[in-house]
Amino acid sequence: MKILVTGSKGFIGKNLIVELRNRNYTDIYEYSRETEAALLDEYCKDADFVFHLAGVNRPKNQSEFMDGNYGFTSTLLETLNKYQNNCPVMISSSIQAELGNPYGISKRAGENLLFQYGIQAGAKVLVYRFPNVFGKWCKPNYNSAVATFCHNIANDLPINVNDPNVKMNLVYIDDVVEELINALSCNENVIGDFCEVPVVHTITLGEIVDLIYSFKQSREKQLVPDMSNSFTKKLYSTYLSYLPKDKFCYELKMNVDDRGSFTEFIKTPERGQVSVNISKPSITKGNHWHHTKNEKFLVVSGHGVIRFRKIDSNEVIEYYVSGEKMEVVDIPTGYTHNIENLGDTDMVTIMWANELFDPEKPDTYYLEV
Repeated sequence: MKILVTGSKGFIGKNLIVELRNRNYTDIYEYSRETEAALLDEYCKDADFVFHLAGVNRPKNQSEFMDGNYGFTSTLLETLNKYQNNCPVMISSSIQAELGNPYGISKRAGENLLFQYGIQAGAKVLVYRFPNVFGKWCKPNYNSAVATFCHNIANDLPINVNDPNVKMNLVYIDDVVEELINALSCNENVIGDFCEVPVVHTITLGEIVDLIYSFKQSREKQLVPDMSNSFTKKLYSTYLSYLPKDKFCYELKMNVDDRGSFTEFIKTPERGQVSVNISKPSITKGNHWHHTKNEKFLVVSGHGVIRFRKIDSNEVIEYYVSGEKMEVVDIPTGYTHNIENLGDTDMVTIMWANELFDPEKPDTYYLEV
């Protein structure tokens, strides 16, 4: 299948093209402002499907709205018609097409032109009125509040929020791309005369800003956002894509003594926390038990033994562990336990606990195994 993508250098175009290639669509005609105009004829002659994503939303002069959103659409359709190519054509419009501003008027004009073309040429046409689209590779300080907030907060720049109570309808770029690729197989989501991305997130501007600031602070507290919330998960992925190139990494606080070290890595209020424990040779750590707190130990380097004893029993249970064999050992409640490094190098253990450590209620009681 030969696919023509106009606006190929834009936010949606870039994301769509890379995913089309991921799915083994190899014949992709990329058309942007930098493309030689003469190539449009060749592309329109051969295309089996057209994603018309080109448009203007931040012109220097308002007249450019009609030139970019109506004028080029007209040129595209005339070229397809010249070669009697009645392949399906998708156009990216905007929810602002319902409004009376210059941008909305130009978008609605492009929609109407496509609908007329569909009737006259007998071609399948798909009109998507996108709400605010967010995700990686969106240009900040341009036409996306989410991109601007993510970029500025990640780079310690100020932001401006006129009304935090304004509700926004947003669609995530991966959901947009999934819907557009579905359209290639005639599985588009049609609502009346228009097509829509099935997953739309409604949230206030203030809530978005609060979330993004919490992402920035999460590094200091080793917290990870609640990934069970679909919007939070998508916004967090978006935020990370705007980190400065020299700030991809961040340090963790290592608690070091002569036995080795213990470092908290990730904390989640809903799923507990993950830590990294390093034990020096011949060192034994632990010798305590818990009422409710439970843990999982995974030795990833070195070798040793994990010992258990039920607090009202004399029987000692031993599990020999090694980084050469990935095995998770559950630490049950009511059993005092320890872990000893039997090797001559440091032993590294990944430890998960079902709850965050609370110094006011540690639920940890010393007792030799």
